[in-house]
Amino acid sequence: CSKGRQSTLTQFIITQRATSKPAKMVRISVLNDALRNMVNAERKGKRQVLIRPSSKVVVKFLQVMLKNGYINEFVLVDDHRAGKIVVSLNGRLNKCGVISPRYDFSHHQVESWVGRLLPSRLFGKIVVTTANGIMDHEEARRKKVGGKIL
Repeated sequence: CSKGRQSTLTQFIITQRATSKPAKMVRISVLNDALRNMVNAERKGKRQVLIRPSSKVVVKFLQVMLKNGYINEFVLVDDHRAGKIVVSLNGRLNKCGVISPRYDFSHHQVESWVGRLLPSRLFGKIVVTTANGIMDHEEARRKKVGGKIL
């Protein structure tokens, strides 16, 4: 009696293991993955990099980088899924990353954040998201708007 029950229990465990799916990794930050891919490609000396998936925040961030001359151009590729972006690099990108969590700041605090995050006051940009859109810290200072640091 117990042997029959044990074999069905063993059979249940074996079928449960065979049908359970492996754990799937989840993307925490699409922007962080995109910037990490660009920095790694730049360090390897690549001229182009493929970023996937795409998002509106990544596109706006790339527009700020394009405006400041850190990249040459980028092309959106619509694959009827999450989308891809092909970025043309120009060799001016040293280090680029995401500040997590996205700290709040007011337009009075821009100088203190520049002192904390950038290697020099005249070297580098902090990209921020505001009520007026995504821009660099100098534009936010000119417009006197606050927001969150990307």
